[in-house]
Amino acid sequence: MIFRLGELFCGPGGLAWGATHADIGDPNFKIVHAWANDYDENTCRTYQRNICHNMPGSVYHADVRKLDLTQFTQIDAFAFGFPCNDYSVVGEQKGMDGVYGPLYSYGVKVLKLYKPQWFLAENVGGLRNANDGKAFTKILDEMRTAGYKLYPNLYKFETYGVPQARHRIIIVGIRNDIDVEFKVPSNKPYAKVDNTCRNAIEVPPIPKDAPNNELTKQSPTVVERLSYIKPGQNAFTADLPEHLKLNITGAKISQIYKRLDPEKPAYTVTGSGGGGTHIYHWAEPRALTNRERARLQTFPDDFVFEGNKESVRKQIGMAVPCIGAKIIFEAILKTFAGIPYESMPANIEE
Repeated sequence: MIFRLGELFCGPGGLAWGATHADIGDPNFKIVHAWANDYDENTCRTYQRNICHNMPGSVYHADVRKLDLTQFTQIDAFAFGFPCNDYSVVGEQKGMDGVYGPLYSYGVKVLKLYKPQWFLAENVGGLRNANDGKAFTKILDEMRTAGYKLYPNLYKFETYGVPQARHRIIIVGIRNDIDVEFKVPSNKPYAKVDNTCRNAIEVPPIPKDAPNNELTKQSPTVVERLSYIKPGQNAFTADLPEHLKLNITGAKISQIYKRLDPEKPAYTVTGSGGGGTHIYHWAEPRALTNRERARLQTFPDDFVFEGNKESVRKQIGMAVPCIGAKIIFEAILKTFAGIPYESMPANIEE
């Protein structure tokens, strides 16, 4: 069974890479790209280059609110990582009241229009708490009303071998008339994977001519500040001399000038980069390159990001880790193929 995949809010292609590389040992069950959409032009160019270079016209660069959703080809599967800005615990948490909060509804419209056999929706863990939990309940209700059985779970990707602490809600939906039940893939097979950030960045060494690997320039003050910050520390936990301390009142975000701990997975890769929010190397007095950040998101080195350095940083930070996505898509394929796989109980009650 070949599943043709459509995507809204496709990002640079982390989900798509995982989908199109999902392999369960049966060539009759695989996922192929059908079409995708994102509002950012560089992101669309990245997706075209890496996911569907032979079908560039299948990627629609448009604001989803102005997009004709009826124009696409028929699909069997659908994925949408709807924008998380209003659900993130770092932001103002406006939830449904924000600009981005209601955008999930365009994914629900696609479900009603095309009735794919299954879908995968992704968002931040903070989604559960937005609007006192009402936003998550409303989203699930609308997905159910569209005709789907739902299997939500908070995936902690570092427990699946990803070299980064990244917690995301993934909702798998299977159409009501299809008699299969999805189970959350177990993380036990990945317990012995070396997912330290040191291993991810250094093994194998990044080629000198790797794309998107330009060094970030650091000011002398930042270099001096980093010299006092030990691996795992940030600007507030390190013992800094007075002239290097940050004069910040209110919330002290733990990722400000935070160095990686080389013996642990990285902290969450985000799209931000100003004011000390780059991810900082554990030994060298510098921020990571975009290629190093891409490795923490498990993108292969031959995955080339389009756009300037800042655009690429945002694309990488907003993506779903390729390997994490692949694991979940393979579980979906096995579900449809009737192949048993090791599973574990979902941590979000339906």
